[in-house]
Amino acid sequence: MSTLADRPAGDARTAHAGLFTPLRLERGLSLRNRLAVAPMTRVSATADGRATAQMADYYEAYAAGGFGLVITEGIYTDKAHAQGYLFQPGLTDDAQRDAWRTVVDRVHAHGGRIVAQLMHAGALSQGNPHRATTKGPSAVQPRGQQMAFYRGAGPYRMPEAMSDEDISEAVEGYAQAARRAQEAGFDGVEIHGANGYLLDQFLTAHTNLREDRYGGSLDNRLRLTVDVIQAVRRSTAKHFVVGVRSSQGKVNDFTHKWEGGEADAARIFRTLGAQPIDYLHTTEFEAWRPAFGEQGPSLAALARRHVPVPVLANGSLHDPQQAGGMMASKDADFVSLGRGALTHPDWPARLRAGEELETFDRGLLAPIADLANAECHREERRHACGGGSARDR
Repeated sequence: MSTLADRPAGDARTAHAGLFTPLRLERGLSLRNRLAVAPMTRVSATADGRATAQMADYYEAYAAGGFGLVITEGIYTDKAHAQGYLFQPGLTDDAQRDAWRTVVDRVHAHGGRIVAQLMHAGALSQGNPHRATTKGPSAVQPRGQQMAFYRGAGPYRMPEAMSDEDISEAVEGYAQAARRAQEAGFDGVEIHGANGYLLDQFLTAHTNLREDRYGGSLDNRLRLTVDVIQAVRRSTAKHFVVGVRSSQGKVNDFTHKWEGGEADAARIFRTLGAQPIDYLHTTEFEAWRPAFGEQGPSLAALARRHVPVPVLANGSLHDPQQAGGMMASKDADFVSLGRGALTHPDWPARLRAGEELETFDRGLLAPIADLANAECHREERRHACGGGSARDR
């Protein structure tokens, strides 16, 4: 636990530097500060993918707590192979679209902006009621184990290689989900091209063994991401924000690095930066660390060199000194928080007031990373601090 008031005044000022400056994105979307909520899977929707009243409370709390931008958890984009987890929310039909309107309105009521992250799980799907099989770029067994806190168990299934028709269906799913997001009142969408999900599977050489125009060279492996960006842009209004998330590490392969190092990073970011996007969201375990080796620029800094749009940095930035440092060094234009936001939905307000910032409690995500478990855990802690357990009541 740390208290900003316990630090020298100069350190507190450094921690604040730049974080509360407004930011205007390319298509005119104004953010009140440089603090965003990172997308975090909460598996708390209805079984048929509709956002709930509990989810509306959850997202509203971030806007009320002072975050300028809220990025939703990954939202599945079609009723074929996109869904990754049971109780994941979707944007695949009008009922799902309409359920998001309450969430959006509640965020807007507090002056926040909200972006829907669009996600296709591909070969990493571990809970999809729409199809019995998984699909990816190639029939390659994903590394690692399914995630228990998202209700998974055992190794990932062997995926089937996607056909041209499957790829077209996936691209159209992104486009139609983006259209529905706009209709629901979202300020924009973020295309999830990171963390080992479908678009990242196509980018990664060892999961993409294709010999067609989507495989082989780095440019070919980026083609699906480019196709999705273009389709999303065509399906939405000119003022609607489109962002992209990019990473090296994956949920099933945390230490993965792009094999071509900085040269690959430059090629990837230049390609993405040439598309009609409004920001690029990079994520690493610790955002400020060198992207390759022991020295050199971070992934966010590399992105900022090669894209003409604002760069959003994510990765262990719940420490104000690290978040402020990314801004002060001009390695990023704004930052997103995951664990810090989960710990304190009012993190920005606390930072400004010099109040306590507690360390992250992993009990908020265990045994299941849903909102019901988090609320139960918080309630038990409150009663425990008062001398009794909630389970005794």
